[in-house]
Amino acid sequence: MGIASREGLRDWLRAPGSLSRRLARLGQRFEVQVLSQRTQPLRSHERLALGLPRRGCTLVREVLLRVDGVPLVWARSALHKSALAGPWRALKGLGPQPLANLLYADRRVVRSELRPRRLARHGHTRRHLQRQWLAATGSPPSAQMLWSRNSVFRRGGAQLRVMELFAPGLAKYRP
Repeated sequence: MGIASREGLRDWLRAPGSLSRRLARLGQRFEVQVLSQRTQPLRSHERLALGLPRRGCTLVREVLLRVDGVPLVWARSALHKSALAGPWRALKGLGPQPLANLLYADRRVVRSELRPRRLARHGHTRRHLQRQWLAATGSPPSAQMLWSRNSVFRRGGAQLRVMELFAPGLAKYRP
């Protein structure tokens, strides 16, 4: 995936507001498939983005966002466990509802700037994505699925990091 692929996804990488709402407008049926929601150790990128110490656990929610059955985005959200007793407690019962329902319905939530990032071809996140994508869809993700955007949402002093990784097929649509 070269510059051309990033160029095709540029508008998606920079699109403000709710990604779920934008995706829902692309087809007849939008769905969130929850792949995992569990407590696990912090990853270095998450720890740095959330400004947390080296030790600690985080709640991680991983989902596929589908339009008319086609998976277009793999997303990973992470927050420190202590935030579940505070501003982000509704995340525990979110189920297959879009995270956007929590993020954009509350004016107290503030989002950082979007940060596009190229995923390492052989990194931990890539391997994890490949396993989950294959289990959920029956086929491996495109080798060109390398571009993500990252941001941190803040509410009441608690932070939530969101990473959204785009399938190359999304480039054929305008956000």
